[in-house]
Amino acid sequence: MKNFSFLISLIVFNAIIFSSCNNKNQLQLVSNGVSNYEIVIKKDATSNIKNASEVLQEYLQIISTAKIPIVTEEHQSINKKKIVVQVQNINKNQLKISTENSNIFIVGGSDSAVQNAVYEFLESYLKCKWYSPTVEEIPTSKNIVLSNTINYSYTPNITTRTVHSKLFYENPEFAAKHKVTTNAFPYYVSSARVHTFNKFIPEEVFYKTNPEYYALRGTKRLPTQLCLTNNEVYEIVKDSVASLFRQYPDANVISVSQNDNQQYCTCEKCKIIDETEGSFSGTMIQFVNKIAANFPDKTISTLAYQYTRKPSKTKPLSNVLITLCSIECDRSAPIEENCIDFSEDLKGWKQITENIRIWDYTTQFTNFLAPFPNLHTLKPNIQLFSENNATWVFEQHSHNPSELFELRSYITAKLLWNPSLNIDELITEFTNGYYKESGVYVKKYIDLVHEKIQEDNDFFLFLYGDPSQAFNSFLKPALLKQYNSFFNEAEKAASSPEVLNRVKCARISLDYAILEACKKGISEDFQLVISDKNGTKSINPVVNQKLINFYETCKKNNITLMNEMGFTVEEYFNNYKKSLEVASQPNKAFAKKVTLLTKPKKYANENPQTLTDGALGGSNFYANWLGFEGANLEAIIDLEAVTEISSVSTAFLQVSNHIVFFPVKVSYYYSNDNQKFEKLGVLKNDTPLTKTSKINDIKYFNLEFSKVKARYIKIIAENMNKAPYWHHAADLPSWIFADEVIIN
Repeated sequence: MKNFSFLISLIVFNAIIFSSCNNKNQLQLVSNGVSNYEIVIKKDATSNIKNASEVLQEYLQIISTAKIPIVTEEHQSINKKKIVVQVQNINKNQLKISTENSNIFIVGGSDSAVQNAVYEFLESYLKCKWYSPTVEEIPTSKNIVLSNTINYSYTPNITTRTVHSKLFYENPEFAAKHKVTTNAFPYYVSSARVHTFNKFIPEEVFYKTNPEYYALRGTKRLPTQLCLTNNEVYEIVKDSVASLFRQYPDANVISVSQNDNQQYCTCEKCKIIDETEGSFSGTMIQFVNKIAANFPDKTISTLAYQYTRKPSKTKPLSNVLITLCSIECDRSAPIEENCIDFSEDLKGWKQITENIRIWDYTTQFTNFLAPFPNLHTLKPNIQLFSENNATWVFEQHSHNPSELFELRSYITAKLLWNPSLNIDELITEFTNGYYKESGVYVKKYIDLVHEKIQEDNDFFLFLYGDPSQAFNSFLKPALLKQYNSFFNEAEKAASSPEVLNRVKCARISLDYAILEACKKGISEDFQLVISDKNGTKSINPVVNQKLINFYETCKKNNITLMNEMGFTVEEYFNNYKKSLEVASQPNKAFAKKVTLLTKPKKYANENPQTLTDGALGGSNFYANWLGFEGANLEAIIDLEAVTEISSVSTAFLQVSNHIVFFPVKVSYYYSNDNQKFEKLGVLKNDTPLTKTSKINDIKYFNLEFSKVKARYIKIIAENMNKAPYWHHAADLPSWIFADEVIIN
């Protein structure tokens, strides 16, 4: 117990009355700080049951000051009433809370069910609330009266519930209170949890000597996936699985699953099976069934993910666990509305197996701290899973602190336990309890941002998107101002430093969106620089202060990561300061015409002027970057008049897990007639791509030279063209992304 927030006022509820007992349908658990009850456990009670009893004893004492003794059945007092805490012969996941003859029974079908029953009793009948590992709300009164007619039973459909949040992983007691697991992959072999093909048959060991073990792509074998019809592959994987189960005797589950790419094998044998099965999961399920047959007392987990998501005709064996993943889905609306294909696939798997584990996604992995208004989808999605044989649900949140981190962890856990709960009531409960007097303003922000995305039927809320995509939608300038005013009011309302800090943490997602809006220059009110009456540019002090506030709040609260690629808050802060420096310096290329000699693709509306528009790109390729797939960047900038220059700089982005690499080299040329160009210099990439390269980064290819007079500047950035053989996208076209060109 630490840093608790207590509710001091007397509370009256339907099932619990903190007052004197005056009704035969009520029982007096505590009267004036004294209780005539004992907590009764069996003589051979496990340590888990003893711990659950101690938790009950502890909270009853916090509420009423009465310390109710824990005794075994043999030592219970004849003249005292009892609170029975024990395992009974019922469904192992079922819990029951009941009263009879003024005795209270808190029971379950297993140790974990009893633990859940204790916390359910404390929460539902004594109104205890646990908002975070350090913030609780516990009612206090020296009188506790309960209904004497309680008869509650509950068996959750989802029996293994995981929220990918370090709040639960690093705080087992908090996880127990919310009835979720304390790690992402309970029961698994810890070193073989997902995307295991490369673990079983490493490319570094086998590819050069046995390329036939790997996927045939076109005319080449590439180490992207395994060839699942190769019998030697089967033997190696089978032996590896056996070895790992021996190394981890307590583990019951191992993953035999595809690598994280869509480069499956197209050899004739694999192709025939997949065509016969009507899905690329055909070879996968046949292969995994063959492995699973060797381990009838263990569970073999595999993925229904991307190309294997559609069900096969072959039924998985009873000890095969299908982990169905919803990574492609639009998060602006429930899955059954906006991701019908996934919904149909789930229902298809339901027809052939009862062992379904859902791997769902609840955050924006490219921008952990960005506004991501999907709370309204959590309940219908979890209900969909629950209704279709998904007894195991893994909600992949950010793990590390992210947008509204405590709120999201709280309500996701609540819905996994009981998908019928009212989402608006849950949010209100949390915002009032966690943010206290500031909660009403935080709730206003949450309500409005969700209202606005639901008004935009065309917006695709993507796990790998960017806040810049929403600047014409739920993050348009007028709304950013409105959201900002809500948080200003929330900060004013905070009555303690602790609550103020919680509000500031909630605010960082909006601050991040505003910082990105200023980088893009979306309106007069959102600009990196301001100009005086003489046209002299300087850094916008409002933006500078917003950046400092963002950074200091993150630093104070150990919020360290911007995205799943390892891009840190520290790096973001330094990159943003660099952007401010770049934006405030003179640039002879600003707003000058750009002619492209190679064709861009998809991003930044394929607009050549992206390179000179003064809007600076962020850490994601959606944010004002001009992209070239499998082709070089070749551009000419017309300075409109012969101009003396001595430096040229272009920014490039790397997101290596999305096949976005820095150019091999960048060459700069100049001309006065746009016909004959003279070389200014060549800059080679001094950090060439390797397996250990930084995943997410920005690099400035800055060339300084003796002054020349030039009108036209040509830039040629050389693309790698294809991902290297060891990359998960081997042989696929690689991208380069360029942004602002600075010429001085």
